[in-house]
Amino acid sequence: MLSKTVTLVEDEDTGDLILPIGDEFMEAVGWEVGDTLEWINNNDGSFTLSKTKSEETELVLVECISQFRQRYMVEVPKGKAEWAMDTVTLNQADEFSQAHLGETIVSHRIVSKEEMLALCDKDNDYAKAWNDEHKMKTFVTSWDKQK
Repeated sequence: MLSKTVTLVEDEDTGDLILPIGDEFMEAVGWEVGDTLEWINNNDGSFTLSKTKSEETELVLVECISQFRQRYMVEVPKGKAEWAMDTVTLNQADEFSQAHLGETIVSHRIVSKEEMLALCDKDNDYAKAWNDEHKMKTFVTSWDKQK
């Protein structure tokens, strides 16, 4: 266990107390800006700071169907309104407007990190060359982000 003795410094503008532990010490103990630290009174005039343990988490794959209402405005000969439906079905119509109607969840299941990474490569071909950490940060909604 690493140890360091520091003295609190008062911010002249705000009066807040600052604990100047420094970047080197933070790196040595594996702390990062934004970590939650536990302040433990040792009952001898000293205190111990330790990073709170992260909650155990798991990865859940949620599959959805996204729904849109799309409109097309199709000009056809008078009396031939049904031709407009053919034009849309054959993907020959220009979109007039659309509105997102939401998503419907169709399934969910727990997946391993290895399965998630394999699925990531399958679904996101452009990201195959990325390292695992970059894929996790880019494609996984972390528990910390949700809190």
